[in-house]
Amino acid sequence: MFLDRFLLASKGFERHLRAVPPGSWAAPTPCTEWDVRALVNHMTRGNLNYIALLHGATREEFLAAREEDALGDDPVTAFTESVRDCAAAFSEEGALDRLVDYPLGKLTGRRALAVRTTDSTVHTWDLARALGADDTLDPALVAWIDEDYDDIFAGLALNSRVFAEPPPAAPSASRQDRLLTRFGRDPR
Repeated sequence: MFLDRFLLASKGFERHLRAVPPGSWAAPTPCTEWDVRALVNHMTRGNLNYIALLHGATREEFLAAREEDALGDDPVTAFTESVRDCAAAFSEEGALDRLVDYPLGKLTGRRALAVRTTDSTVHTWDLARALGADDTLDPALVAWIDEDYDDIFAGLALNSRVFAEPPPAAPSASRQDRLLTRFGRDPR
């Protein structure tokens, strides 16, 4: 179940990634510090960094590798291979019960995978917005993150560096829009 959600979120991101027009890699994203290429690198490098965490990397090593280029000349292949390798790492015997040294606090592999899946889901919206594509997220993922948000992020040192201050959500906002505002996005 946990791995299925990660793969579903990654597939949504990949769908938009495969549609990036050649001249759009420098297009801005809702993550103001990243263009499309930097966002895709963040997602790819993130998958690789989670693999490293599962295999004993420290939070310092995770943070040191965050900005390293993971895309090379073929961003789509780099991303899809990182998803496959990340899924394989989380599928290893005992991986979901391992304690990892995540930068925002110690987590079990199970919770690390939940954080990774949430990040993948939210950044799918970011990529869709950057491309002017349909930004509708998978409703089951949105519902799961919304319902389990407190459990996913319990005890983590979240701050404005991680999530921007959310804009106020309209009372009539959709569940997806309300969720996105929790992550500092403005879905209007």
